Amino acid sequence: MSKSFKVTALASATAVLMAGTALANPYAEYEGTTLIVNFPAHPHYDAAIKVLPEFIRETGIEVEVDQLPYLKMRERQTLELAQDEGEYDLISYVVFSKADYVFADQLENLARYFMDPKLADPNYDAEDLIDGYVQNIGVAGGEKGYLPGPTGSLFGIPFGSETSVLAYRKDIFEKHGLAEPETYEQLLEAACKIPELEPGMGGMASRAASGHQASHAFLLHLAPLGGRVFDEAWNPIINNEAGVEAANALKTIVECGPEGAMSFGPSEAAASFSNGQSAMFLDSIAFMPGFENPDRSSVVGKVGYAMHPKGVRRGSQTGGFGIAIPKNAENKEAAFLLMQWLTSKKGDLMVAMEGGNPSRFSTYQDAGLNEKFPFSATFGEALKYADPDWRPIIPVWGKINADIGTTMSKVLTEGLDIQEALDGVADRTRAVMEEAGYYTWQ
Repeated sequence: MSKSFKVTALASATAVLMAGTALANPYAEYEGTTLIVNFPAHPHYDAAIKVLPEFIRETGIEVEVDQLPYLKMRERQTLELAQDEGEYDLISYVVFSKADYVFADQLENLARYFMDPKLADPNYDAEDLIDGYVQNIGVAGGEKGYLPGPTGSLFGIPFGSETSVLAYRKDIFEKHGLAEPETYEQLLEAACKIPELEPGMGGMASRAASGHQASHAFLLHLAPLGGRVFDEAWNPIINNEAGVEAANALKTIVECGPEGAMSFGPSEAAASFSNGQSAMFLDSIAFMPGFENPDRSSVVGKVGYAMHPKGVRRGSQTGGFGIAIPKNAENKEAAFLLMQWLTSKKGDLMVAMEGGNPSRFSTYQDAGLNEKFPFSATFGEALKYADPDWRPIIPVWGKINADIGTTMSKVLTEGLDIQEALDGVADRTRAVMEEAGYYTWQ
């Protein structure tokens, strides 16, 4: 269901005065402009909407929000971005939409806005933005086509981006003398030991539902266990030893998980943990604040937070959302000012204090944030290992991702041989890549 509303401020912006002298107001030219923004129904964007009245008060730029469930948002954007004149001035997009939108030339390259001294805030401090998030969410045209490099450009800014961390029941672990899982060996051992020690409790809640969720869960383990979907020449290597190990890890987690785990999406997995039905949850930081909310969680004060366990290396996911200006937007400059304000040091901290996901290193270091959300320090440490290449963000990824997800589901529910299943994915992936032209220059 769509939720559209106009955000209002207590007072409109006025000229700033100091010592009787009017200072430059970069927003003056756009005062009275109304921006229409498209946001997902997501905790981060719920937090962002709470701070929009402050933007309106400071700038005099009005904001109307069209908030939609993610899949509905994507459907609406697909229609809107194809028009000569679109309705939206600023959109949120999930990371794997980046390839589709940039490839179709539907997003503004942000270079000209950051080059304009009338628009670009000199105190923005782009180097403070979390590197892995910027690379994953915002940049396209560089290495592999979707990562930074000499030919890369910035098309979006992370806003509601995520990495993966481990939440675990520290009371259960302490009760049975279990150590906080640092490695995958310890993670899998604990996942299957806990149901024996605590009858009726699953070891770890995980995504596993057929399609995207099962693919996401598999890829979550593939990167730290040393795997990739492709090698540097786009040859599928998902079926190598690391791929088999990742699939086995997911199968072990689901088999030792809570009842009904094979149908879990992220919300169901998070609910299983917050209801006390599972002892661990390894997924996005977006769900962690909910575990400390007494209105929604029965495990408040009982949760420990740790970095994504190490396999052959550390490699937590990067994902979530960014914001961008559509090529067919009506009010592009004003939209940039809103984008810049929301992702500034001030804006990022304001949204984080309302429960959003920070996009800046400095936000995670803020004493006030760490006092309100004690797990923030762990998240900040985990970001050092956020892997922008844990999945390929290419135009044909949707088809490959669906195949991985369907196949992983059959491994979990029908007992398909893992090696044979991944060999099939690799063969079909090669055919998709060949048809798309990835081997033209070989």
